[in-house]
Formats: sequence, C-alpha cells, structure tokens
Amino acid sequence: MERIRVGRLGRGRPRTRPDHLGGDKAYSSRRNRRYLRRRQIKHTIPEPGNQRANRKRRGGRPTGFDKTIYKRRNEVERTINALKNFRAVATRFDKRAYVFQGTVTVAAIRLWLRG
Repeated sequence: MERIRVGRLGRGRPRTRPDHLGGDKAYSSRRNRRYLRRRQIKHTIPEPGNQRANRKRRGGRPTGFDKTIYKRRNEVERTINALKNFRAVATRFDKRAYVFQGTVTVAAIRLWLRG
C-alpha cells in the first residue's frame, strides 16, 4: 500500500493518498485498517465472519461498511474481467505503454458499443 499513486488530471506529481479505497475480505486485517485510519484514507472493506465473531467476543466497535460503494467496486472488477476477455489485453503483447493503452481503449470502446 506504500506504492499507491493516484495520477492527477493536470500537471504535478501523483498523490499518495487516495480519497477512498475499496477492497475485498482479504484486505480486512486489523493492521490494514489501522494503516488506512492513520493516513486518513476512507475505506470500504467487508468484514469476514470469523473476524466479526472475534470482535464481538473481545469487544470493539463494528467496522463501517457501505454496501452501495462496495457494489460499485464489483462493477469495476467485472469490467476489468470483461476487458481481459480480449486476448491482446489479457496477454499484453504490446511492449510499449502507449500502444497497450490504445489496445485497452479499443477494447473498452468495443465493450461500450456492445452494451
């Protein structure tokens, strides 16, 4: 998570602190949540059942979880998986970044026209 970089629309170096972070249950450790709170990064990460049971036994407040934001994360994940159905995107035959970006753009346009 130290390598997170959020590009800017204009000039300037990328930000190292995103506005919001969405993750799946694998990133729900206490250490990750503490790190995000310390850096003041809002997050939407579901809590697995075993962590919920341990928290209830030891006490503590429940983690904040917004289902609508999590649904948006799912939409992004499904779109990325749809892009990977294009062979050139999945295997990245293109060696140069700008050519690969063009390939992804063409694949996204094809998905958009199909949908």
